[in-house]
Amino acid sequence: MGRLAGKHALITGGTSGIGLETARQFLKEGAKVAITGRSVERLEDAKRQLGGDVIAISNEAGDIAAQRHLAAQLGEAWPALDVVFINAGDVTHRPLEDWDEATYDALFATNLKGPFFLVQALLPLLKAPASVILCGSVSAHIGLPQSSAYAASKAGLLSLARTLSGEFKDRGIRVNGLSPGPTETPALGKLGLESDAEEALRREIRRLVPIGRLGTPLELAKAAVFLASDEASFVVGTELLVDGGVGNL
Repeated sequence: MGRLAGKHALITGGTSGIGLETARQFLKEGAKVAITGRSVERLEDAKRQLGGDVIAISNEAGDIAAQRHLAAQLGEAWPALDVVFINAGDVTHRPLEDWDEATYDALFATNLKGPFFLVQALLPLLKAPASVILCGSVSAHIGLPQSSAYAASKAGLLSLARTLSGEFKDRGIRVNGLSPGPTETPALGKLGLESDAEEALRREIRRLVPIGRLGTPLELAKAAVFLASDEASFVVGTELLVDGGVGNL
């Protein structure tokens, strides 16, 4: 029997990288899985890759009404929800002087505001015991140039993991942060930088990792499986850093 047998799990941002690999691993462990993404085409491709009866839902992670609609769709499909992995994120990096209000607001809507209201909307579906995993980032702990808004949004999300754990502990709902370090995913090509600036940032990121390499989506997905499973029943309100030592060495 798989470690997630009988569980219903939602993964936001599940069409590529960490989210897609986590969906794959959740399925292998016996869970029923729903994924979200912006692009209908990419959702269909992910669904083909994953196979089975995966539910694929088009969703704009920063739109509050869309989060409520997502909860309603899941409520119609499933009797309850056991696992939520909020992984969708805006990874825009740029120098402070290049930020404008619209880009800042869009990043915070996706990375913090949307997740806040998604958890709120999903509360009636979450049954005890349940696990909510918020995807943070090691960037919240270090001073990586050009990551100011991104790192601040992830710091807020990790704070939310602690405060919601305190609020939900009597409901049997665990909330934890899962913070990747530099990971080889398609998101590295979506930073909003010019090619020269992006390559310079990539070199700097590689130098950050004490063990000398980037992480893989599988390594993050395996950590998500642990936090989602009953093996992590005593893990509450904390942050699991899967970062090659970036945040501590």
